[in-house]
Amino acid sequence: MRSTGYMSPYVAQWSAVFDQKQVIKFVSQIAQQYTQSLEINHHCTLYYLLSFSGSTHNWSHITEQIGMFCFTGLKPDQVERLTKEFSIYLTKDGRISIAGVTSGNVAYLAHAIHEVSK
Repeated sequence: MRSTGYMSPYVAQWSAVFDQKQVIKFVSQIAQQYTQSLEINHHCTLYYLLSFSGSTHNWSHITEQIGMFCFTGLKPDQVERLTKEFSIYLTKDGRISIAGVTSGNVAYLAHAIHEVSK
């Protein structure tokens, strides 16, 4: 971790009791877990919205993936419809960037995926 010269007051306070390197490592681990939980949350939210939209497809593979990209299982013609009709862009093989999915657009994404996968 590169030092920026700034030390959080919490890190400074904990460093008085604990080794500073251990505190920084601990805080970094918490930040990493938080970031991962946000990614999983978007995967789960998309899954639940698709599942409760009346879709007959099994979307469980969405929650079984981790990382910035998610394979949707959509076919090239469905991907093309997403792009043309809903202005949602993803790779032709159906991978979408979860990093671009937010709480503000996940419902729209689920609706669009449901519409093209009927």
